[in-house]
Amino acid sequence: MIVAILWANSPWRNAYFGLWGAKLAVGPLAMSLQHWINDALMVAFFLLVGLEIKRELLVGELSTAKQASLPLIAALGGMLVPALLYVSVNTGSATIRGWGIPMATDIAFALGVLQLMGPRCPIGLKVFLTALAIIDDMGAIGVIALFYTDSLAGPTLLLSLVVLVVLVALNGLRVRHLTPYLVLGIVLWFAVLRSGIHATIAGVLLALTIPAGARITSAGEEQQSPLMRLERSLASVVPYVILPIFALANAGVDVRGAHAPWASSVGLGVFLGLFLGKPIGITLFSWMAVKRRWAVLPSGVGWKSLHGAAWLGGIGFTMALFIASLAFEGSPRLDEAKLSVLLASVFAGIVGRYLVLRAYPQ
Repeated sequence: MIVAILWANSPWRNAYFGLWGAKLAVGPLAMSLQHWINDALMVAFFLLVGLEIKRELLVGELSTAKQASLPLIAALGGMLVPALLYVSVNTGSATIRGWGIPMATDIAFALGVLQLMGPRCPIGLKVFLTALAIIDDMGAIGVIALFYTDSLAGPTLLLSLVVLVVLVALNGLRVRHLTPYLVLGIVLWFAVLRSGIHATIAGVLLALTIPAGARITSAGEEQQSPLMRLERSLASVVPYVILPIFALANAGVDVRGAHAPWASSVGLGVFLGLFLGKPIGITLFSWMAVKRRWAVLPSGVGWKSLHGAAWLGGIGFTMALFIASLAFEGSPRLDEAKLSVLLASVFAGIVGRYLVLRAYPQ
């Protein structure tokens, strides 16, 4: 992120923007390098998110209503309030299209800040924030699919459905080798890309078809499930290779002459949504859920620490930048949105860590 901003404002800024705008043709597809990163490389990120969602729904922190109730309700507040704040300052303008930007929480960055506390942070708080961020990502994926999709192309949309049915059939036939899933996943990606739906949705759809059950071998040993094998393979590549490349390509904002985030309706809406809407929505909806006895606080977690974690929910880096690129591609509003995402995420992270540290002093 820092490298991208420094490069975009250095004497070599033309090289930065020229690199990501350069056209690259692969077979019948010709897109800019930035589009290849956002529409193809980021499929791996969404595939990993989809695998995490499926695992949590089957055997993790979202597998029962009791476990899922608090983070589910909290995530709902953390999506609705930021979107409403954005809409409130962009009503009646075409810029209202960016309402989805402040809805998302960046799992990696939010948990990374929490991990800095080490053993002082109770496991219940980590679990709550992880589950909340995963539900948040599910909401963001739905928003992308429903509201940031171009006009649909019938033939390729039908092809994507056929490929998806074949993938489901492979799962039903208990095919455990990952190769056929990944090969068909490439076909699914191409079909979804051509259909008008954003191509990264293919990663989530593919993840939902990967078998999740372990198998007992003839020797009585448990063989790891295909889902866990694929998740472990992606767990090192995505955060250390793909996300840094995405950040380098998308976080570069030319700040020369840039206005403060609150100087434009887009910047103000994004900043308010992430920096205030997230902690307010998460804390308020959590309080209502506990007050109504729909949920209980996790063990070892009090309202001070939960409020601190709610501020960490305002770190919206990866997904927020991604939605911003969909909402304002080719528009000067994109830089305004990016700058607000970056500033709000940094400020929310600082406040959140401070509040959690106060809740668990040494």
